[in-house]
Amino acid sequence: MLQALIKSQDFLKFTLDNPQYFEEGGTFSIGEHTQVEVWDTGVIVFEPRSIAAGSSEHKDIVLSCAVHGNETAPIELCNALIKELLQEKIIAKQRVLFLFGNPPAIINGTRFIEENLNRLFNGAHSAGEGLTNPERIRAKKLEQYVDTFFSTKSKPMQRIHYDLHTAIRASKHEKFAIYPYRPGRQYSAEQIMFLEACGIDTVLFHHEPTTTFSYYSSKNYQADAFTIELGKVLPFGKNDMTRFIALKEMLNRLITDAPLGLNKFDETQVNLYQVCRAINKGFDDFEFTFANDVENFTAFPRGYILAKEGGMDIKVEHDVEAIVFPNAKVPVGQRTVLCLKPASTDNIA
Repeated sequence: MLQALIKSQDFLKFTLDNPQYFEEGGTFSIGEHTQVEVWDTGVIVFEPRSIAAGSSEHKDIVLSCAVHGNETAPIELCNALIKELLQEKIIAKQRVLFLFGNPPAIINGTRFIEENLNRLFNGAHSAGEGLTNPERIRAKKLEQYVDTFFSTKSKPMQRIHYDLHTAIRASKHEKFAIYPYRPGRQYSAEQIMFLEACGIDTVLFHHEPTTTFSYYSSKNYQADAFTIELGKVLPFGKNDMTRFIALKEMLNRLITDAPLGLNKFDETQVNLYQVCRAINKGFDDFEFTFANDVENFTAFPRGYILAKEGGMDIKVEHDVEAIVFPNAKVPVGQRTVLCLKPASTDNIA
């Protein structure tokens, strides 16, 4: 079956032709320089032979997309990078793992099939009712693939995981990144400026552990990991890929070990937010007071009633709070919105 991939050089098509699983796996070479391994449907690794031979310092890079199946721009971007590697238009000088998270949801054109995959990492896939649906099974497998990738070789110079998404609603900052909770570790000024060079000029610092994919890599492997939002959800063929030229160029440089040419950290060039709280749904009657089309990063003043539930008002607690990811339709107990305040730069180095 690998011959179909070698012939087409289209990993997305290969994945969607085998959406549930890929039994055989397999390995092949690109020229004399790169070994390619397919571990499962939507899971492909590129490893320079110099690294495989142990003769080179390296970075381990994970690029994941399609954790939500209808978020097509990151899928198209990752597939383009994979094509360029397979066609030898670029040559990997770092180890790279690409993950298409939820192939059945891609085919279905939906965020997920039964359950939000990005709420099932860090062991959440086996909590409660346990491994009872495809997303839970896939989350556990994706964790295992990251484990294998980050644990296979001697410790690299750096581990990186960019989990690429698009958002349900429009945003005042089109592209932004969520920096997972890092207790006892400073935030990387270099990584923030790498994102800025990618055209991602807004970063949210999370305030607590989560069940997201990026937090899994950050917590367990001290990876420089981010959940990255690249604009609004659109169907295949409707994305303006020119909006991702800077991101694609910087990922090319990262993969090929070309000079990154980053600017020195400058807080005036980026928008930095601290998550001050997550509001979870406590009652079935939860509802927001603002319109459904309010953009991410819309700000509200102290005392403003953001939502109502169970006969209670939920109000803004700080002088100003901006909101991201509002979604009143989640199950009881899940997060409905993140509230943000301006972030300090004291813990950035």
